[in-house]
Amino acid sequence: MPYSSAEWPARSLLGVLSPQARQELLELGVQKRFEAGDVLLSEGATDRHALLLLSGFAKVTARVENGETSLLAVRVGGDTVGEMAAVDGSAPRSATVTACGPMTTRILQPGMLHELLMRRPEVSVALTRIIADRLRWANRRRLDFRGYPAKVRLARLLVELAAAYGHPADGGVVVGCRLTQPELAALTGAAETTVHKGLRELRLNGLLETGYRSTTIRDLARLKCLADLPQE
Repeated sequence: MPYSSAEWPARSLLGVLSPQARQELLELGVQKRFEAGDVLLSEGATDRHALLLLSGFAKVTARVENGETSLLAVRVGGDTVGEMAAVDGSAPRSATVTACGPMTTRILQPGMLHELLMRRPEVSVALTRIIADRLRWANRRRLDFRGYPAKVRLARLLVELAAAYGHPADGGVVVGCRLTQPELAALTGAAETTVHKGLRELRLNGLLETGYRSTTIRDLARLKCLADLPQE
């Protein structure tokens, strides 16, 4: 697993909370383990619990009009899934969440989550910000599809994944969620062959290293330049 309990991704819910609020959240609910391929949450279901991911990596998918399945996002240890149904409770689930490997989670029932949000405004504010970030992410994906060629969309996605889930290692940034080329293609709206070519060019130019389900950004500044993103 890419993260331990002491090393949550900086933009995840567990990563932004104070130690006291984080501990309260970690003590809620009951622990449950999932294996690769297990469905954590199902699109269209009317159950209302949320899941706090403690380890592992899951993908979020939804059915589109032609009957195909579209990859919407990835979630790793430190993230929550299903929180909209737990907080809102007025509509069926909008996506399916599937484990991409062994995962440990805590099941949070709506009542206990509501009580924590009332008792700990810090958690409520953090969760609201994360939901807003996810909406912005979705909007950026739609705009990228229209405004940039596939190679630039790939670079922009890698920069965002590194910012959300990356951690420094050996002079680079390891993207902390292990995505296959078909999954990268789905997130960028490109053909798998196009993503394969784009990754090869990024490797040849020294911007990227890839291994078995692992990606390390070797030159983040140049990758941001290619992605048409501002340097920090």
